[in-house]
Amino acid sequence: MSSSKDIKLEVCVDSIASAIAAAESGAARLELCSALSEGGLTPTIGILKSLKGFIAIPIYCMLRPRSGDDFIYTDYEMQAMLTDLDMLREQGADGFVFGSLTPTRSINVKQCQQVLEHAQGLPVTFHRAFDITDMTRMQETVRQIVELGFKRILTSGFKPSAHEGIEYIAQLIAKNHRDIIIMPGAGIRVGNLEEILTTTKCIEFHSSAKSKADAPPACNNITLTASDNNVIASSNLSMDCDVISTSRQDLLMYEMTDANVVRKLVFIAKAMSEKN
Repeated sequence: MSSSKDIKLEVCVDSIASAIAAAESGAARLELCSALSEGGLTPTIGILKSLKGFIAIPIYCMLRPRSGDDFIYTDYEMQAMLTDLDMLREQGADGFVFGSLTPTRSINVKQCQQVLEHAQGLPVTFHRAFDITDMTRMQETVRQIVELGFKRILTSGFKPSAHEGIEYIAQLIAKNHRDIIIMPGAGIRVGNLEEILTTTKCIEFHSSAKSKADAPPACNNITLTASDNNVIASSNLSMDCDVISTSRQDLLMYEMTDANVVRKLVFIAKAMSEKN
């Protein structure tokens, strides 16, 4: 059982199997997306509704209608995201993950206010759109995000990975830890977690904890395993059948959350929590 002093792991997932692996292995919260290969897009309502039937930990839903690194959204895209938010909230979403910028890479206050209003008090994380804002004004940007009402910021410290941006993350946490949770994310692995936790003194961190799924057996010999009759914990399927214009490698290779990686990350975080 976790305590209030435990360093918490949020795992980003884009499938039911990954969600189960994370939840059963000690994750404190899920960030539910679709298409993590595109950086994470808005998840389907069906997957959220299904997961809420048997997963007890909080599930935050990404709000992002398309890929792209600009995080600049038209009014039409915003309307789509607000509609998704309303429906996901009605199906039990525990929070949301969102970020919106202006063409000058500053926070789009109006669009953020719209999301926070539609969230109706549920917590909202400002995601890594933060990392393409002006680094020289990072403390001002954090203050603006705090004043808007976001509960946490997901950041890699303006670098491709949290390990590379570790010093900036540490500065952000030291300055703002009383007002908002600064959550390191991107490229966090078993091998670098202890250093990230020690240097940043974060109380939450974010990881996909992914690994390549095993190559599955033939399509006429599907194997399903389940923890009960309703929840499929994992399934292996491949197609030794004719598939037009699709390579076998494309069919076999995909990534999902690795329960063993989650357990190792949680173990390290727990050990570090007990030291502090």
